[in-house]
Amino acid sequence: MKKFILIFFLLLFEFSYLNAENHLSFYINEAYNKNFELNAERENFKAVEQNINISKSEFLPSLTIEGKQSSLQSTNRTDNSGAPLADSNLDTQSKSINVEQKIFQGFKGYNSYKKSELQVKRSSSKLKQVEQETILNTAIVYYDLILKSDTKNFNIDNVSLFERQVESDKVRLQKGEITLTDLAQSESSLAGANADLIIADTELQNVKINFEKIVGLKPPLINSLSKNKNFKLKLPKTLSEALSEALKNNPEFLMAEIDSLIAEKDLAIEKAKLSPKASLNFTKSETNETSLTIDQVDQEKVEAKISWPIIKGGENIASIKKFNFKNKQAKLTFKNLKNQTKSKTTNAWSNYKSSESVLMATKSQLEAAEIANEGITLEYDSGSNRTTLELIQSRSLLLDARISNARAQRNFIISQFELLKEIGKLDINTVKNI
Repeated sequence: MKKFILIFFLLLFEFSYLNAENHLSFYINEAYNKNFELNAERENFKAVEQNINISKSEFLPSLTIEGKQSSLQSTNRTDNSGAPLADSNLDTQSKSINVEQKIFQGFKGYNSYKKSELQVKRSSSKLKQVEQETILNTAIVYYDLILKSDTKNFNIDNVSLFERQVESDKVRLQKGEITLTDLAQSESSLAGANADLIIADTELQNVKINFEKIVGLKPPLINSLSKNKNFKLKLPKTLSEALSEALKNNPEFLMAEIDSLIAEKDLAIEKAKLSPKASLNFTKSETNETSLTIDQVDQEKVEAKISWPIIKGGENIASIKKFNFKNKQAKLTFKNLKNQTKSKTTNAWSNYKSSESVLMATKSQLEAAEIANEGITLEYDSGSNRTTLELIQSRSLLLDARISNARAQRNFIISQFELLKEIGKLDINTVKNI
């Protein structure tokens, strides 16, 4: 009985895992954990975090320990009269410890610390940007895989229909029901359908390669993928709401805002180089010498130092001007990014709304094309006045309608992801239940 229960739970777990593999959320999680670009950005964020500890060191004392040992031998010595002197040997050992505390640096340390905090915030926004791009790219390649697979299947069906039509037209030609020109039209359409099938297959292979690159897994069996197209992401209800969210959360916009603040700190740090500086230094040393006069010396030294750089050949002033220009540049870039963010968000909102309308239109187009093709095919096969060209046109329209509808379904879903990305709300929690 226990074995039966164990086997049951193992099979249940296996089924649940395989079922999870069919859903977009599974592949988003895989890409979220395995994508090389995203993991590289995570490591970069950890590195930037260390800037805070580095900037804190400006406020803490520095400690230096130093030790020396030397041996000096003097030979062939003579006095002023030229008389030889005995050779000498001097061995010296010295140890010292130095403690230095910076008292004032013109607020350079304070501004450096604040800059490092801003750098961490910027790196966090950059990480969020890469996370959003990874999720969006995974969704795109997932639904591209479905779209290109459906397109290939549509073309396979189209080739099959034209193959049957060519065979049927050959029989009808022998009976005198159609002309040689009609048969040539059918054969030409079959050749075109085969060419379209080759193109569709090539596009599918390219998407599979891109899928593995982004997700980090080999593409699954496409027929097993979930084609859930009815999920609802939490989207803003109005354009004004979308714009408000974008100016609060869009990572690219936030990075531009932080860059503007960092530029202010860079200018303040550069100005601090013209300020007076004060430091306190304590040194304790111990020296051992093997000589006739001194055997050991212990010294302690306390030094207060004040310096004020006045001029360095104009370098200081030019450097301040340089960072002042960079500060103005960062502020202008921030204003420009604000307008760009509004524009991109508006476009994403419009694309979302229009893609929904296009989807409804292509559904009607497909329904009409299916009805028309079915009727024309029946009339053509029954030997009515329907021409070969009319049949070919109806099948071409049906193929176009199928592909257009499949593409519209894909575009409507992706437009939701793109809108979430622009308002900065596309994260792993948003898409975990789709």
